[in-house]
Amino acid sequence: MLEPPRLARDRREPILNVPAVITVLAAVMLLIQAVRDFVDPDTGVEILALFAFIPARFDPSVLAEGVLPGGVAADVWTFVTYAFLHGGWSHVGLNLLWMLAFGTPVARRFGTVRFLLFFAVTAAAGAGLHLLTHEGELVPMIGASAAVSGFMAAALRFMFAHEGYAAWRPDMMEQAVHYPAAPLMVVLRDRRVIGFVAVWFAINLAFGLGAPAGLVDGSVAWQAHIGGFIVGLLLFPLFDPVGRTPDDRLYSRQRNS
Repeated sequence: MLEPPRLARDRREPILNVPAVITVLAAVMLLIQAVRDFVDPDTGVEILALFAFIPARFDPSVLAEGVLPGGVAADVWTFVTYAFLHGGWSHVGLNLLWMLAFGTPVARRFGTVRFLLFFAVTAAAGAGLHLLTHEGELVPMIGASAAVSGFMAAALRFMFAHEGYAAWRPDMMEQAVHYPAAPLMVVLRDRRVIGFVAVWFAINLAFGLGAPAGLVDGSVAWQAHIGGFIVGLLLFPLFDPVGRTPDDRLYSRQRNS
């Protein structure tokens, strides 16, 4: 049986021990929501104008230059800062629950710096796809869902990687963060991954196409979710610090047998 790569991490770290970067991100998002609840409505609008992602900001035929605060700098930072704003406590709470579930293993695998960069890249990818599909729209987009979707995709790249490297153990899903990830084409042949991706896309397409009995809120920026997910899936290797080994060929044969 193949052994996992040795990493300078505590291999017996409790699964409920949340990485510090997750805790800090959660605290920042909760604090921002508290501030938005505390300030007067005019200040709340100013916060959205400065930090939310507003597609009309990039369309001079809709908004003249200088109408929104921040100028060129805001044109750049709003691709990420929108992810720290939420529409209410239930919105931020739901995103934090998903970030805890999927962001925790990704943070343990990537480390703080890579994790934060990955958060920024997937958030920006979500904003980019939202911009392409909502050109000139004045409604601001907020929420960390695109980045959370990126964490889901990243977790898929390694959550089943243990099978080629070690015998089953009760803590195997926790230890999966230490094993080399299979190539994308191998991962996408796993029936469990196919099932997860199919259900995930079906749910998000339901947000766009509508669902019966008012189950779907049409204001959900589902395209941003898809943008974050796809980029997270594709760019995972650029952030993954767990190196590939010569044993990958054996790993691939075991996965395909």
